Amino acid sequence: MISTVLLFLVILSVLVLAHEWGHYFTAKKIGAKVEEFGLGFPPRLYSWKGKDGMVWSLNLIPLGGFVKIVGESGDHREEKDSFSGKSIPKRILVLAAGVIMNLVLAIGLFSVGFTVGIPSAIEGGVDSQAIVSENAIRVTEVLAGSPADEAGLKMGDEVLLINGLAYASGEEVRQALHNFSENDVINFEINRSGEEQTISAVASYIEAIDSMGVGAAIVETATIRYPWYFAPIKGIETTVVYAIAILAAFWHIIAGIFTGGGIPAGVSGPVGIAVVTGEIASLGFVYILQFAAMLSLNLAILNIIPFPALDGGRIAFTLVEAIRRKPASEKLEAVVHNLGFMLLMLLVIIVTYRDILNLI
Repeated sequence: MISTVLLFLVILSVLVLAHEWGHYFTAKKIGAKVEEFGLGFPPRLYSWKGKDGMVWSLNLIPLGGFVKIVGESGDHREEKDSFSGKSIPKRILVLAAGVIMNLVLAIGLFSVGFTVGIPSAIEGGVDSQAIVSENAIRVTEVLAGSPADEAGLKMGDEVLLINGLAYASGEEVRQALHNFSENDVINFEINRSGEEQTISAVASYIEAIDSMGVGAAIVETATIRYPWYFAPIKGIETTVVYAIAILAAFWHIIAGIFTGGGIPAGVSGPVGIAVVTGEIASLGFVYILQFAAMLSLNLAILNIIPFPALDGGRIAFTLVEAIRRKPASEKLEAVVHNLGFMLLMLLVIIVTYRDILNLI
């Protein structure tokens, strides 16, 4: 458990450092003074000053980070090195730089993954450049509370036999599972991390898929890698595809919250993500690469949403200033961003509480 938490904090720290370094580097480039670069949120544990007078700090709450720039709250407009005194395009570039860095990091991680080989679903076909190996039929998702979950099937399990029969494709497996009747016992012979074992689950109607089954997504997979010169192209393509999917998911979450649908069950906070980190780590290094890339993408998309306290919210205020040709009241902007931050923290607390209940 301790190793899982440490791994989660290491991954999160790398993603946050990349994000905040984007803000820091771009602010320095446009001539804005950076007062502090902090990893984690206060209270402060340790700090030191650089040659330029900037404070580097390590803080107690390890769930984020920040860069404090002179004039970022709209003050000090008359000072030469103030952020608020810079042109609107320059300010937007600084605000967007963290998101850009997370996108670049995701592309880099996916590119490395495709160079060494990433386990992928191959039922839709593969590119002509792909080098395919280690074909298998695997469990790629297990619904919480489903018969598969209760029986102990896990993501990444290789399905060897079902009730003694071997299947050639994921489609054949899914069709076979649909043909079982209510309360039929299904014996899965699986390979988990090199160890073969049998897991028995009871078939039932799964509402989420409107069909009989056990609540596990089972597909044909293989390890896919590409030549070094083609891997970055796939890294970019994969980043774009997942970014669109994540945007759609965030839209669904936000729409659900504001229309009274509540927070969807699949949304996890730091505790839930830490638990998933442990499960991913057990599958191997390449899975951790993919997971880190997806977290980086989520961080990028979350921050570009035009919600107060997020980068997107600050960009929205800057765009309004461009339209009105005068800045919003410093006091008003501060109140809006503080309220936004409190709402985000409330959401984190609610989701974390739910994650803890799921662990009990």
